Amino acid sequence: MTARLPLYTDDLSGLDGWDRAVRRWEERGLVDRLWASDPSVWGTAAATAGDWLGWLDLPYAMGDRLPDMVRLAEEAASEEVADVVLLGMGGSSLAPEVFGAVFGSGPGRPRLTVLDSTHPETVTSLRSRIDPSSTLFLVSSKSGTTVETLSFYRFFWEQCSGEGARFVAITDRGTPLDRLARERGFRAVFNAPADVGGRFSALSAFGLVPAALIGVDIPSLLERAREAADRGRLGAAENPAVGLGLAVGAAAAAGMDKLTLHTTDSLAAFPAWMEQLVAESLGKNGVGIVPVAGESILPAGLYGSDRVFLVWESDGGPQVGLPCGVSGARIEVSDRLDLGAEIIRAELAVAAAGEVLGVNPFDQPDVEEAKRLASEAMGRDAATAGTDLAPAQSTGARASIRRMVEELGPGDYLGIHAYLPPGADIEEKIGEVRRLITGISGVATTFGYGPRFLHSTGQVHKGGPPGGVFLQIVDDPGPEVQVPETGFGFSRLIAAQAEGDYLALRGAGRRVLRVTLGSDRSGGLEAIAESLV
Repeated sequence: MTARLPLYTDDLSGLDGWDRAVRRWEERGLVDRLWASDPSVWGTAAATAGDWLGWLDLPYAMGDRLPDMVRLAEEAASEEVADVVLLGMGGSSLAPEVFGAVFGSGPGRPRLTVLDSTHPETVTSLRSRIDPSSTLFLVSSKSGTTVETLSFYRFFWEQCSGEGARFVAITDRGTPLDRLARERGFRAVFNAPADVGGRFSALSAFGLVPAALIGVDIPSLLERAREAADRGRLGAAENPAVGLGLAVGAAAAAGMDKLTLHTTDSLAAFPAWMEQLVAESLGKNGVGIVPVAGESILPAGLYGSDRVFLVWESDGGPQVGLPCGVSGARIEVSDRLDLGAEIIRAELAVAAAGEVLGVNPFDQPDVEEAKRLASEAMGRDAATAGTDLAPAQSTGARASIRRMVEELGPGDYLGIHAYLPPGADIEEKIGEVRRLITGISGVATTFGYGPRFLHSTGQVHKGGPPGGVFLQIVDDPGPEVQVPETGFGFSRLIAAQAEGDYLALRGAGRRVLRVTLGSDRSGGLEAIAESLV
């Protein structure tokens, strides 16, 4: 009898490979071995996987860490702190961004802003919106060496005249940031577990400290997470988290490797967190799953056969539904606090999908190459990749963009990498470009701001399935904004990151085109769209 994927209105249990994966997990006791932190779940090539399974304990263990977080939050409220600014990238920034977007700030609590763009306009715009004397800065980096995070810190440290009480560090014990924070008298230092990787750290101090500051009910959030973790110990055939991962992994192994994510409005920020979890965990060794987030609902006839959908809907709220004729699962959440449960479900699912695909979900072998090349570019006087960088408004660029899209084939996807200041106007124009691309080619599209996606989806771009084609968009970032205590500025940094990523993509054999918008971002994006009409 065919097993049925549990707890979903629509299920994926009819996909090829589902039954085989369930039988394998049942016969080998892989659920129990996963919870025992046994690295052999993922084969001999993942000998170090057991060193990164501390996230399994977070729903149970983090309750003991809450008093210090609550104390900090109460101090901030009593001092009428107006803003909390989180300085971080990737796993240090995505979960706080989700918590801020989903829950908002409670009464009398500060607003939360996440800074994860090195575009100088973004940095200076944030500075103009806040009063440093009533702002608490969270400097968040697992390694304590993240160049973007430390650059943000140095800029705002100078803006605060070195007032340590305005800063909190979140990092592993013994890192350079840990030492720096103690030497410079930060208000507090929160050390995260060393055995929890960044993309699995949402329920550690990296996610919970900023959540506490804005008034999220963390005890209830963790209670939902514990309930999901308990259900995640069931046998594979009944397990709502492992079962999902086995189905998605089996689909990807059968060629359905574009995992398209949709939510109701109340959870609209959740797919951005899922993107990193899926892409960085499962996109390597030439295989993997490409997460597709932020895409408009399209007419059913435009979706290729390489798609699988996951849809999260609020109980009693507006319904998203699955597009007609596609494979997928619909997950119902009762309220916003179910976000704790969905984080655990997603992490367990990704761990299980990694076993199906034969990859180690806990490493990221292709991320460092872009960092290395960006560092080399920083050592040069200017970004000098010597590439096909051309004005987007030019005839040549328009023709190149059109040709690139027309050459896309079944199984490909097109990723748009925008080294631009994040904003709703840019996202609206990029959304139109994405719709036009799919309309012409039928392929999935992805979108990310640089450099934040380098710490998120960058792994799958270089190490995942070979069908990725990329459009890199840069601009003239305007006057340089210096990073104190260094010999560089933010304009130079973002240009080097764009160059390093371009070279890393080319080194991985990917097709990639670079264009510049110059000083006319709106006109340049309109020209890109017009090239596709």
